[in-house]
Amino acid sequence: MSRKNGKRNTYILIGVAIAMLVGGVFAVSAFMRGGAPLDPARLAKVDKGDLAKSVVATGKIEAITKVQVKSKASGIVETLNVQFGDTVKTGQILAELDKDQLEARVRELTARQESEKANFQAALASYERNKIEAVGPDLPFLKRQADRYQSMLNDGIIPPQTLEDAQKNFEMALNRQRSAQSNLSVDEAKIAQARAQVAQATAALQNADEDLRNSTIRAPIDGIVLSRDVEIGDAVSSILVLGSNATLVMTLGDTSEVYVKGKVDESDIGRVFLDQPARITVESFKDKKFTGKVTKLSPLGVEKDNVTTFEVRVSILNPGGELRVGMTANAEIVLEEHKDALRIPEAAILYDAQRNASVETLDPNQKS
Repeated sequence: MSRKNGKRNTYILIGVAIAMLVGGVFAVSAFMRGGAPLDPARLAKVDKGDLAKSVVATGKIEAITKVQVKSKASGIVETLNVQFGDTVKTGQILAELDKDQLEARVRELTARQESEKANFQAALASYERNKIEAVGPDLPFLKRQADRYQSMLNDGIIPPQTLEDAQKNFEMALNRQRSAQSNLSVDEAKIAQARAQVAQATAALQNADEDLRNSTIRAPIDGIVLSRDVEIGDAVSSILVLGSNATLVMTLGDTSEVYVKGKVDESDIGRVFLDQPARITVESFKDKKFTGKVTKLSPLGVEKDNVTTFEVRVSILNPGGELRVGMTANAEIVLEEHKDALRIPEAAILYDAQRNASVETLDPNQKS
């Protein structure tokens, strides 16, 4: 509000009024003696009431807490469980996306995970077998048997074929040992690969499960539905993919406490402070005033048309929900207040060229 408007809305305190009443009596008496008629519309009475000096910040009603609800999963809206204006609780289901494709994806990835787990177990089993073969557990026995048969052949106890068979068995066991030792490194690589594939399959399954859970959209706060921005059948994009450009599903707000964000002229901002009381009026309730207090003052002024203003936030308790988000409101911030004081209307005040104020009074002895 400009300095001019601020002065227009200010009542004149009784001390000044009485002084001006006394000061103007002689001029009025002389005027009346001159016989000039006085316009009855300019007559006013002194009365008693409350006087306040204030500034008015005009703005929109806003919810203290307001949340835009967007989906973490992409899909088609299948059900909507609330309408705008409905009261919701944290965790309440607001909407659900079509789950057919999401459930099929979960089944597919579950099967893939089981397959990768089986491959991992097979790689482990192969490694354990080669680990045993690499030790060559039969080699000592087969070596002793071949040596004994060699001695028995020298003594003519056994035929040459028996020794050849024993030597062949030893050579085969030795080859298995060498092969197993070389396969151990291969098995270790297969185990590492299989373990990674199991981890990948598990992560993919977890993501699919998360997408399936996220297809049920729940309320993040207690509040009311300020707007519902989708309908059944609409496509919804994921906030995890598109970020702030994702589809807006709903807007929720806690309107048990609201605020007016308005502007105050720089000439008045010095007299505005935190927790200062304020009276709020809206068009919908012309005969009712709501009470609030200043909760935020912007440290940075904004200049427009050579007028600098500062943003002020006035908070109002709204347990009944009468004040609705988006209503235009005037927040009258009380700078000074006097109860049960004598008052005269501002229209009765006269100003000269130097802005000195005076009033005209009637002489009760003057005949009309």
